Amino acid sequence: MSTHPAMSNVTGDTPASATTSGQRESMVWLLRQFASETPGVTHAVLISRDGLRLLDSDVDKDWADELSAAFSGVASLAANITGPSGKKRPARQVIIERDDCLFFVQSAGRSAAFDNHPGNERGEVDTILAVIASRDADAGTVGFEMGRLVQKFAPYMPIPVRVGTGGEVR
Repeated sequence: MSTHPAMSNVTGDTPASATTSGQRESMVWLLRQFASETPGVTHAVLISRDGLRLLDSDVDKDWADELSAAFSGVASLAANITGPSGKKRPARQVIIERDDCLFFVQSAGRSAAFDNHPGNERGEVDTILAVIASRDADAGTVGFEMGRLVQKFAPYMPIPVRVGTGGEVR
């Protein structure tokens, strides 16, 4: 259980706008904690499925916007590749290995914490978690911790990421 004060403001009789603001603050706190405490992680960005930066862990805003657009495209490409089953399914995680870093992209669910987002449908925005890690980071550890972070986001996601019995992300 977190000791972050804003996390207690997400339920109860708080007005919707205050709740949404408190949800965003809590999510920023969780994202920054993840980036600072996960070995090898240098940056993290929560983006909308349509490529706009929602939250980040103190990333240069221009770079975060560029990353958001690119990672949205990566997630879209991965979801539109027909697999051996003959079906298109969203990827659980995409990892891009480069000489200077590792990029991780993972679906993070649908959130109601971004009511002013232009892609907001019915009060909710589909989100993607993008993480940049050092070249020598343990990819398994980073991926595992990303999954834990997405689970910590679950209280702010009316439709969290869930995995069916067949292992596909829905």
